[in-house]
Amino acid sequence: MNNNSSRATIIGFGAIILWAGLAFLVSFVNEVPPFQLVGMSFFIAFIIGLITSIIQRKNLIEIAKMPLKIWALGVGGLFGYHFLLFIAMQNAPILQANLINYLWPLLIVLFSTLLPKSHGGGKLAWWHIIGALLGLFGVILIVSNGNDFAFSSNAIFGYMAAGAAAFVWATYSVLSRLVSHIPTHAVTLFCLVTALLASFAHVVFEQTVLPQDLSQWLAILALGIGPVGGAFYLWDYAMKQGDIKVLGAGAYLTPLLSTLILVGFGISQASSNLWLASIAISAGAMLAASGVLFSRRK
Repeated sequence: MNNNSSRATIIGFGAIILWAGLAFLVSFVNEVPPFQLVGMSFFIAFIIGLITSIIQRKNLIEIAKMPLKIWALGVGGLFGYHFLLFIAMQNAPILQANLINYLWPLLIVLFSTLLPKSHGGGKLAWWHIIGALLGLFGVILIVSNGNDFAFSSNAIFGYMAAGAAAFVWATYSVLSRLVSHIPTHAVTLFCLVTALLASFAHVVFEQTVLPQDLSQWLAILALGIGPVGGAFYLWDYAMKQGDIKVLGAGAYLTPLLSTLILVGFGISQASSNLWLASIAISAGAMLAASGVLFSRRK
């Protein structure tokens, strides 16, 4: 992995860290309907991208002339993932839906093998496979937390939506590698369309609930700057330039860090499952990343 790839991979872990703050920030705005929250957050993300594009003198009008298949990939990835995830949460128990959703890091590792070698594809090494499976095991421990994890036949539609969400996000992430010639500033336009579509879904499915105080408005602003907005710029760049397999396995750090943040602020309680999951996920991420050292020694 060259210096540019290493830098992009580190930037990708920045997105993973930002996503870890999602649950904590959402805890301040639980009353705000999900599609409304996505619409507001992605509009903030659009504003951030717009300001950045102006500062860096990037012509978004020219970028907007990209092929329709690129538009479909970007908007399908950002809006499609969130739409399917919310459908899953509404039609299946959250614990099970969340676990199925967290198949996406493992799918990224697997799907990356379908890429041409010139784009980071090729055979999986044993450390990638074991690292991703350790991460998945850790997520199972965190999500279940010792609870009954039986799947219900009445929630099949929700499970299918969660699986589709994981598939969409993994596919979007991996296919981004094939369009690395499209600048990351294009995400600005994807965020705008996602905000508009989420707002439309909000009008159709939800009732508007405005934030009640300054702390809630600040939480929404932080969401747009970080986990539901800014993180997607970092992830786009990382998927196009970084080590996809390492990032896929490392993405399992998100639920771990998220839980640790909630524990740190007293919103959740620590458990033996959490500490065992910490060991499994950390070991998996480090094992996947250690592939860089193995490959350099060859």
